[in-house]
Amino acid sequence: MENTIWSLVPPLLAIIMVLLTKRVLVSLGVGIVAAAFFIASFNVFDSLTLVWESFKGVFVEDGALNTWNVYILLFVLMLGVLTAFVSMMGGTKAFGDWMIRHVKTRTGAQIMTMVLGIIVFIDDYFNSLTVGQVSKPVTDKHRVSRAKLAYIVDATSAPVCVIAPISSWGAYIIGILGTILVTQNVTEYTALGAFIELIPMNFYVWATLGMVLVIALKQADFGPMKVHEDRAFRTGEVLDPNKKENVDANANLPVSDSGKIRELVVPIVTLFVATLITMFWTGYGAVEGEKTFITIFGEADVSKSLLYGGIIGLIVTFLFFRRHIGKGKLTGKHFGIGIVEGAKSMLPGFTILIFAWAIAFLIGELKTGEYLASVVQSANLSLTLLPVIVFIMAGFIAFATGTSWGSFGILLPIAGQIAGATDINLLLPMLAAVLAGAVFGDHCSPISDTTILSSAGSSCHHIDHVTTQLPYALLAAFITAISYVVLGLTGSVWLGLLTVAISLAVLYIVLKKPKEIEKLEESIAK
Repeated sequence: MENTIWSLVPPLLAIIMVLLTKRVLVSLGVGIVAAAFFIASFNVFDSLTLVWESFKGVFVEDGALNTWNVYILLFVLMLGVLTAFVSMMGGTKAFGDWMIRHVKTRTGAQIMTMVLGIIVFIDDYFNSLTVGQVSKPVTDKHRVSRAKLAYIVDATSAPVCVIAPISSWGAYIIGILGTILVTQNVTEYTALGAFIELIPMNFYVWATLGMVLVIALKQADFGPMKVHEDRAFRTGEVLDPNKKENVDANANLPVSDSGKIRELVVPIVTLFVATLITMFWTGYGAVEGEKTFITIFGEADVSKSLLYGGIIGLIVTFLFFRRHIGKGKLTGKHFGIGIVEGAKSMLPGFTILIFAWAIAFLIGELKTGEYLASVVQSANLSLTLLPVIVFIMAGFIAFATGTSWGSFGILLPIAGQIAGATDINLLLPMLAAVLAGAVFGDHCSPISDTTILSSAGSSCHHIDHVTTQLPYALLAAFITAISYVVLGLTGSVWLGLLTVAISLAVLYIVLKKPKEIEKLEESIAK
């Protein structure tokens, strides 16, 4: 059943069950078992062996420790511990009190989060996990729901990384582009030059960032997000009260009354700088030949850098914690409580990530992505519609497989082949459509690691993040699809961008800011 239409069944089954049952682990488990049965032709023993191998592969690969996965899992736990200690020391409260005096409105809190997400562009994992933690005190103060926080974090992680040449994403994409250009005998621009030219053509990025800005400015939500936002600004409950204990364990931690802003800022900045330096260090040592920022960050060991950055950040946090023990504000007992509760706060994201990696392995064995890519390659499509068709197909592949990088690896070369066989002038638009579609699908998928980590980093229930974000992502994708149709018909990138801008302007006009929010902002400002 590999590389056939049947390979779509397990991932779609898992995704549909997630959306219908709201039980993520059970749904992923069903998808894992179904995929194993399909691969093993319904042989029970072989299927169970495959299920074991899929989970084992998360931790062990080729007889050695799978350091990429294990280091990321450790970083997730360390970030939870760091956040718990910062909260106990009063750093989170002090930072929130300070920011509330400078960020006066819910709009400002959301735009602040968006700006932070754009600034932290080096890696999507780091972005997803840290931006939410830094912004959470401010958005909580302004009664912005955690679902909205997770949406903004997710909308500024992968969509920003995919257009940043000095990032783990940029280096990976540039490497693929170089191979495609050589294969298609394109010599008028380099791989880096092609990447730069793709940036304005990635309409989904601009539609998504524009939507975040429009929603923040108008404070007008729709779909499931409106339920969360209405509850947040009317009651102050930024989380569903029925799920609060599962994702916000830090709310029950003791808090010192002598907290300082630096006790949040210094650990987080240390974490960021240490991770950045380690990425440069690991990348510099791995590059053979000319060493540039792009090649260095392209060869960086991101997971090892996150691990080292997390360790250094924790050490600095523990040193700050000693001050509170010395003053009698906190005790040695609280140190153990912080370790346990901090790690516990990240367990939902931790376990979902393991299951998502397991099903991703089996989906790879089923060759789901390769089957969908072959459908695109063999279809007899109108040249003017190729960009939008490739965008939709890349979105579906990334949604079903939960990985944008896998979609890049599969579809970018195929898009290059199609352009080379039809009209080489469509090469860059089609490559841009692949990048845009893969990020869109990854953005929507409940089994995507960045979606999972955005939930964890924002202390939001995962299924709440998925269901609230989906309508927004679909609207951004609809705007993107129209823009790619315009690009295909006219050949003008700027008309495509103009279509995005006009669509966002229409959205801004249509949305109306609720009067209750204006009154709430006035009361909070006082």
